[in-house]
Amino acid sequence: MVDEELEVEETPVETFEVNYSCLRCGTTVSNTELSGLPEIKCICGFRVFTKARPPVVKTVKAI
Repeated sequence: MVDEELEVEETPVETFEVNYSCLRCGTTVSNTELSGLPEIKCICGFRVFTKARPPVVKTVKAI
């Protein structure tokens, strides 16, 4: 048998930086920090997060 080398192309995975804020204390954490923890919990112990919105206001033209 002939050993064949299989070339596997690795496609880069796009990761987006999303910031969340704790509902109780307001601490801002990123999704990479949350994914590194064993459980999704703030430093204050609360488990409810809201997605922090950017300060940019989008206007959509009506039809």
